[in-house]
Amino acid sequence: MGVTATPSSDRRASASLFSRLRTAKGQENPFPIYEELLSRGEVGPAPWGGSFVTGFAMCDQVLRSRDWLEPDKRWRERQGSGTRWNASSSREMSHTLAALNPPDHTRARRAAGTFDRSTVELIGRSVSRTTDQLLNTLADRLRDGEADFCALVGEELPVATIGDWLGLPPADWPRLRELTHDQVFTQELLPSASQLAASDAATAELRSYFTNLVKDRRAHPGEDPVSRWIESWDAVEPDRDKADEAVYFLVLFVLLAALETTATLLTTMTLLLVESPARWDLIADRPDLVPSFVEETLRYDPPTHVISRVAAADCVLGDMRIRKDEMVHLLVGAAHRDPAKHEEPDMFDPLRPPAHLAFSGGIHYCLGAPLARLEAQTLLRKLVRRLPRLTLVRRPSMAARVAFRRPLNLDVALA
Repeated sequence: MGVTATPSSDRRASASLFSRLRTAKGQENPFPIYEELLSRGEVGPAPWGGSFVTGFAMCDQVLRSRDWLEPDKRWRERQGSGTRWNASSSREMSHTLAALNPPDHTRARRAAGTFDRSTVELIGRSVSRTTDQLLNTLADRLRDGEADFCALVGEELPVATIGDWLGLPPADWPRLRELTHDQVFTQELLPSASQLAASDAATAELRSYFTNLVKDRRAHPGEDPVSRWIESWDAVEPDRDKADEAVYFLVLFVLLAALETTATLLTTMTLLLVESPARWDLIADRPDLVPSFVEETLRYDPPTHVISRVAAADCVLGDMRIRKDEMVHLLVGAAHRDPAKHEEPDMFDPLRPPAHLAFSGGIHYCLGAPLARLEAQTLLRKLVRRLPRLTLVRRPSMAARVAFRRPLNLDVALA
C-alpha cells in the first residue's frame, strides 16, 4: 500500500466533525460522529495537525508499541512557550507517571508498586462499607421522589475510597474532588484559554496541598501509602527534596487517576443499568455477570475517549506518513465501536467477551485498573440487591469535553 499525502479537504472535513464533537450536544451522543470518522479509514488527519486513529487494531498496536511515546517534559518544551503544552498545569503533569517514558517511567512505576491482592482486599472492605452508606443516603432521598445518583454516589465513592486509603481528612474530600474536575482540562484534547486558566489554578492548589501532605508524612510516618512511597524513594534517591517531590507527583497522579475516570465509570454503568429494565433484571437474576457488565460498560462508553502518543521516529501508520515527534490521537471511543473488532458494536451486550482499551495498554496500562473494577463491581452488586428497580427520570447532561467523558447528573426514581 502506498503512502498518501493529506489533502486539505480531508482536514476541513475532520474539522467539521470535531467541532460537533466538542459541544455538549455532541457529547450527549458522540458515536454517530465516531462512525463517520471510522468510515473515512483507520487513520485520518486531525484538523489542528497530526493525525487521529479510529481502528481498534491500530489503536491497540500503538498503545503496546515502544515506538510510540508519551508527550513528556522534553517534548512539551519543544512545542514552544505559546502553546498549551507549556501551561503551568501541563508542565506539572509532565512530571507525573502518566507522562513519563522509560527509563524515568520504569523507575517511578517501580517505586509506586501495584494494587496487589492484599491491598485490594483491604481497600475492598472500605469500599463495601462506603457503598452501603451511600446507597442508604440514596434510598432515603428516593423516598421523597427523584434523586441524583451522580452527586450522591457516583462522585462520592471514588473520593471516599482514595481519600480513606491515602489517609486524607474527610473534610478535604469535597474540595479535592472539585479541583480534579478543573485540573483535568489540561489533559483535554483542545482546552480553551479559560479552561487552561482553571486547570492552572487547580494544579497550583493541589501542589500546595500535597507537598504539605508529604512533608507531614515524612515528619510523622504511618502505615499508609504516602509513608511507604517516601521509604521507596529514599532507597533510590539520596536527595531528600527530590525524593519528596517524586512522592508528591505520585500522590497527585494517584488522586487524579482515581477520581475523574472512576466517577464517570460508576455513573455511566448505572445509566446503562437503569435505562433498561431487562438489564436490571438480568443482573438481579445473574449476579455472576457483574464483572462482564462492568467490562462491557468500559467498552461501550469508556471514561477516556482519547489517548495521545507521539512518534519516536519517522514511520508509516496505515497509509499515512508520520514524522518523528508528531502526535497521534487514539480515539478509543470510536475504536470500541469498530465493526472489524466487535459484531454489532452499537449494541450493549454483557455477554460479549471483554475486549477494550479503556485502561490503555503496554507499559502505561492503568495502575489503578483493579481499584476501578473493584468499586464498579461492588456498587453494581449492592445496587441491584439492596434497592428496588430504579428508572431513569431524564437523560444526563454531559460536560463539553472530548477526551474525558463526564456526566453532570443522573436523575433516577423508584420504578
